[in-house]
Amino acid sequence: MRATLLLWCPDRPGLVAAVAQFVVEHGGNIVDAEQHTDTELGIFFQRVVFDVAGLDTTHASLRAAFDDVARPLEMSYTLSDPDRRSRVAIFMSREPHCTYDLLARWRGGELHADIPIVVSNHADHADVAAHFGVAFHHLPVSNDTRAQQELRAVELLEAEGIDLVVLARYMQVLSPDFVARFEHRIINIHHSFLPAFAGARPYHQAHERGVKVIGATAHYVTAELDEGPIISQDVGQVSHRDRVTDLVRTGRDLEKIVLARAVRAHLEHRVLVYANKTVVFG
Repeated sequence: MRATLLLWCPDRPGLVAAVAQFVVEHGGNIVDAEQHTDTELGIFFQRVVFDVAGLDTTHASLRAAFDDVARPLEMSYTLSDPDRRSRVAIFMSREPHCTYDLLARWRGGELHADIPIVVSNHADHADVAAHFGVAFHHLPVSNDTRAQQELRAVELLEAEGIDLVVLARYMQVLSPDFVARFEHRIINIHHSFLPAFAGARPYHQAHERGVKVIGATAHYVTAELDEGPIISQDVGQVSHRDRVTDLVRTGRDLEKIVLARAVRAHLEHRVLVYANKTVVFG
């Protein structure tokens, strides 16, 4: 089994050596390591994957021991527990393609996680969740019931021990309180190449501008709509012959791929967030 250490701190000599020495001293074996330095901000980022078969301590004790390394180096970090799978909730509205794709990838073993629930403000696609043996929760929402609906959603997420919320074309704006509760743990797929065509009806906006490529963007959700740190993006070619329906069809394929790519990167502990941007290790 393997653990993943993600860390960031002010850049200085000796950081790589300090981390490597720590792993070795505790019986670990590094199998993959990547690093990046933002020379403008002077910040060092690193992802270290190590085999835990030879560890001489528990996960909790290992974290406590690494605190002693991190503190004098002003280092922030996360250390994954190899014995624990992340728990994911999918939120959807009327469009099922992203939800179906994620569940299919999960069942096929591509996503190392548990997906216990699908939440939707519409009841249209309960059969999609049922097909994969996942509980479906219909939580309708209106302007008058939005606050109560979010409270119910939070109750479900907490009861299920959810680590990551995926907005798979969930066409509702989450409140700042909800977002703050799951900071950097909500991934949204937006059907445009942000920052272009943010907000509603991006395919219509793109068609009106006569663009030659359309895109999709997966990003962490923040209180500012469609302004969160970008995790993954991709584009597809379109032309003057394409109608809005053609753009939507092309875009759906992009949305599925980009969202799955972002979710996988998060689950594999390959994403670090800073300054409303991300470092995504390969």
